[in-house]
Amino acid sequence: MRLRLRQIFVIGLALSLLGIGVPAWSEDDPRSCNDLMGADTPAYVVCRWMATPEEAADIAKFWLDNDGQNMIDAGPMNPITIDCTEPGSVCPTDSEGDGEMHDVGSPDVEGAEDGGTPECQNGEQCFVDPNGLSAAEKASAQETPAGQAAKAVVETKTNMRVWIETELADDYKAGKLAEAVKKVAALATQQGVVGIRFTSQLGYNQTFTTAEEMDKFVAETAAALRSLAPGKKLAAHTVVPVFGCGANDACKAEITKKYPLLDPDRIGAWLSAGLIDQLALDSGHLGTEYATWKIDAAEAQRNQWIQVRARAWDAYAQIAAEDASFASTGAAQLTEEQATKAITERVAAPLQDDAAETVTLWTRWQNDQGQVSRVYGEKWAANVTWDQLKKLSTVRPRLATIYDPASPEVDVATDLKNLSEVFGQVYVHAA
Repeated sequence: MRLRLRQIFVIGLALSLLGIGVPAWSEDDPRSCNDLMGADTPAYVVCRWMATPEEAADIAKFWLDNDGQNMIDAGPMNPITIDCTEPGSVCPTDSEGDGEMHDVGSPDVEGAEDGGTPECQNGEQCFVDPNGLSAAEKASAQETPAGQAAKAVVETKTNMRVWIETELADDYKAGKLAEAVKKVAALATQQGVVGIRFTSQLGYNQTFTTAEEMDKFVAETAAALRSLAPGKKLAAHTVVPVFGCGANDACKAEITKKYPLLDPDRIGAWLSAGLIDQLALDSGHLGTEYATWKIDAAEAQRNQWIQVRARAWDAYAQIAAEDASFASTGAAQLTEEQATKAITERVAAPLQDDAAETVTLWTRWQNDQGQVSRVYGEKWAANVTWDQLKKLSTVRPRLATIYDPASPEVDVATDLKNLSEVFGQVYVHAA
């Protein structure tokens, strides 16, 4: 059912982008309640009664007849109780609290009314910040470019969910993980921040040379972040090149040899162990990596998502597709038709394949030579690609982008406002 509903939803999106209408569901269906929805409701959104009004009336009559005797007869069952005074009964005596009843909302310890750090009965300090961070550390984090950008998302009411995006692998290698984690966790305590992406291109770049070292980094970093930023989701970005091979054994053998750290079983183990809550898979290699075996980008992408779905990774974590290919230097390179085709293939298709829950698009970055690549026009000038992306309002919550507040296009407020027209989530980069 889940696959079918998502296929209907995304197919409707893709076809609407191409200007193809989707036929309405039959109004002759006795369980249809489409007539209760607005005239502007997309055709692929369907309303059906779980119980028709007539059936609901019969159900209510059954429970209410005879002064509700059927409801009385249905329960509840007698509760199981324990009498602590009976011989042989064991009841705990070390529970928290002072054993006295208190009014709702009132503090258990005198002195806590104003949010201070009251002293317990024996004189020791009994209040501890659950995040393990000082007020000074949190205040300092809020003054950084990333902190100010995260604050601006809330203040400008863009309705975007905020992630903090950073790279902790280098800090781990330098023996400075604890210090770096504190800074990131302090950023994540801000209002509106839902999670932390703590590494990118994991196993694909040259940071780690052994699988064991990489496993240790993921485990230790996840543990440190969960300790200092409880309740925040953790994300990582990588690639799994062998997935693009599909059933081609020669391809799988060569790619496995070329990328020994990117073993899908190892990555799957991070997910099943609960070390990360979101895994982003990059698509940058799909167009060229498999030319030797005559596997083009579309086939490689299809192979990848079939493999992800077959491993049921989405049962353990949210899976995201990541794409940087929409951005270009200078003026926009795509025509309206090309942009629509690209969006259908790189945004709609991963969602339709029932493996990726979200799609992250890189909208701006600067290379070592100072050249800036953008999806939108310079200083937010209109262009074809950006105009086409703005049409994806129905899947806006599933679209995310990365934003570096230290290198704005205009200014943080303007940039975030424009990004929110396309994206429902933003990864704020923290240096």
